[in-house]
Amino acid sequence: MGTGADALRGSQWYDADAGPLVRPYAVTGGRTEPGPSGVRFDLIALVVVDGASDPDAETMLGPEHRALLALCQDETQSVAELAADADLPVGVVRVLLGDLLEGGHVSVCRPVPPARLPDERILREVIDGLRAL
Repeated sequence: MGTGADALRGSQWYDADAGPLVRPYAVTGGRTEPGPSGVRFDLIALVVVDGASDPDAETMLGPEHRALLALCQDETQSVAELAADADLPVGVVRVLLGDLLEGGHVSVCRPVPPARLPDERILREVIDGLRAL
């Protein structure tokens, strides 16, 4: 009987090129929206691990939840970075982040809405003034 990759190739849950196969709906439990509050995560929203989270509560999380926590443990990560690093679809990451947010494991800093950003004209005048120096 083979070991390692040879043994896994015969498994219906493994693809030699893609690796382990778990469908996105299985990871999220069939959910497509992040939590009952329906919060929406922008791709550039920054995720920070909440230092006050209970380590015992983290044991109740799934492996994908723990992987996301590990990825943003050392530094702040955007939703897009987490999806790329975890090799998960963005929709799945959004659902999992909703779980982590509701559980108090992470905090999310949402980007500034465009209406609150300074006018482009003002920024151009500042750049022109700096160049004149």
